[in-house]
Amino acid sequence: MVGARPSAQSPALAQPLSAVGNGLLATTPWASHGVWAWLQAAQNPGLILISGVLVTLPVFLQAPWVRLAPFSAALFTAPLLGLALALAHHPNPRIRRSGELLVGFCGSWLAGCLFWGWVRLHPLWHLPIEAFALPLALAGLQGRWKLACGFYLGSLLGTACTDAAMAATGVMAFWPQVLSASPADAPLLLQAAAQQVLTPLPLTLVLLSGALLLQACRWLWQRGPVGRITASALATTLAVDALFLLAALLAPNLSGLI
Repeated sequence: MVGARPSAQSPALAQPLSAVGNGLLATTPWASHGVWAWLQAAQNPGLILISGVLVTLPVFLQAPWVRLAPFSAALFTAPLLGLALALAHHPNPRIRRSGELLVGFCGSWLAGCLFWGWVRLHPLWHLPIEAFALPLALAGLQGRWKLACGFYLGSLLGTACTDAAMAATGVMAFWPQVLSASPADAPLLLQAAAQQVLTPLPLTLVLLSGALLLQACRWLWQRGPVGRITASALATTLAVDALFLLAALLAPNLSGLI
């Protein structure tokens, strides 16, 4: 009816129009790039945000702590795990899921403390130490602690991809040199390593790896709540790597590694 309010339209007409509108929205080009999936998952965006924050904590908190006092940083895993388990048994579902996520972070935290505290001059040991809980995480993906396992696996996958990219671009050779150099020489070596990444072949490898990781994140995001946690941890690792490269180029003293 001309001039009639939307509420006055026929219900029989309104329902098909609504269905058509929803169908068009779900098939728009931007829907296939993850935005629609993100909107569908937005009922609990806080958990996704927490996952991203937990990935960045080792860069800003763990790295300087382990460098100054590795033993106390490793011991901190115990109260952190106690807090995580307490939250994971909270009656509030949101708090409970956050606690489960924190349990997964405890695994990454302990592995980081062990490596950076005692074997950081041996990059080949990095991934094996980080992967100490891999069998447990794979076994728990279908159980009570699936969110914890998803976070740990996302962080581990990000670490594996970062190490592989460093090895492929030749940057891995700078690792022990930077960490064992004097405070005056370490920033120069770190900057030289970052500049090597910008040469044509290494840069192509890095960009290709980044594109593949983004596709992996998109695929994981569509796999449900655990997949979204894994994708968030992986994507945040990619962002942190990009920021680390930028810091190594422009302000190596602030990179957190030295």
